[in-house]
Amino acid sequence: MERYYRFSTYFKDRGFKGRVQKVTVDAGFSCPNRDGKISTEGCIYCNNEGFSVNTRRATTPIKKQIEDGIVALKRRTNAEKFIIYFQAFTNTYAPVDELKGIYDSVRGFDNVVGVSIATRPDCVNKDVINLIASYKKDYEVWIEYGIQTIHNKTLEFINRGHLYEDFLSALELTRKEKDIKVCGHVIIGLPFETEDMIVETAKSIGSLKLDGIKIHPLHIIRGTKLEELYNKGRFAVLDMNEYVDLAKKFLEYMWPRTVIQRISADCPEDLLVSPFWILNKSAVLKLLEEKLKKDNTFQGKLYNNVT
Repeated sequence: MERYYRFSTYFKDRGFKGRVQKVTVDAGFSCPNRDGKISTEGCIYCNNEGFSVNTRRATTPIKKQIEDGIVALKRRTNAEKFIIYFQAFTNTYAPVDELKGIYDSVRGFDNVVGVSIATRPDCVNKDVINLIASYKKDYEVWIEYGIQTIHNKTLEFINRGHLYEDFLSALELTRKEKDIKVCGHVIIGLPFETEDMIVETAKSIGSLKLDGIKIHPLHIIRGTKLEELYNKGRFAVLDMNEYVDLAKKFLEYMWPRTVIQRISADCPEDLLVSPFWILNKSAVLKLLEEKLKKDNTFQGKLYNNVT
């Protein structure tokens, strides 16, 4: 029994033969929360080098990043098809003509079947969504929105620069274009959030029937405001058992057809302050599987409780 809807299963359901992998690229975007449009400080946990290894080679042309990524993933995973993932910073934060030139970098690769664009919910408009929709005829198209939490008090504390309502508006705008798939990003373990608050986020996100979700454990990256607060003892990070228990509960409230794209985190070891258990992704997933089985539970078990 598969206890949550894995990305690999989704690709099989979509009829893709062979393994499908994401190639992450850095297109050199900035962020309105860092360049002064909203603020210059950014989110308190943000050091993009800790989220995307490609940020360390952002000056490499995008097509070269794609070529290198495909070669590396073919060698490491035997993948046959690829989704190009515009990951670093805010990947809709530019004029539409400039965005088209960037997104068109995916063209010309026979084994590229999809495009995924990560952005903030306050950085899309009708013209941007129309541009992204124009790729639907050739590719599977995803847009990934950073939600993090539904609680505006937390969003203010972590200096996101937008409200949960901004995500709801972006979702409504995106869904006017059929076949753009929406993936939301959430963080479990944000400072001062209780278990009840995390469950409230799960219930709200579950009720939206998103196409995909990425669930991240909060981790502390060097060079961030969050590191300063952590070193002052303002809050504690979750241990692996605590995180997995909360992730299990989160899954129970998800719509059963929401693809679980991620339940872990990545960070270069030299940038990671805490917790170091995130470096053992396989152990996290194994423990989650064990707890789901032990409790005889699964994604969507409590979904009807919130709809």
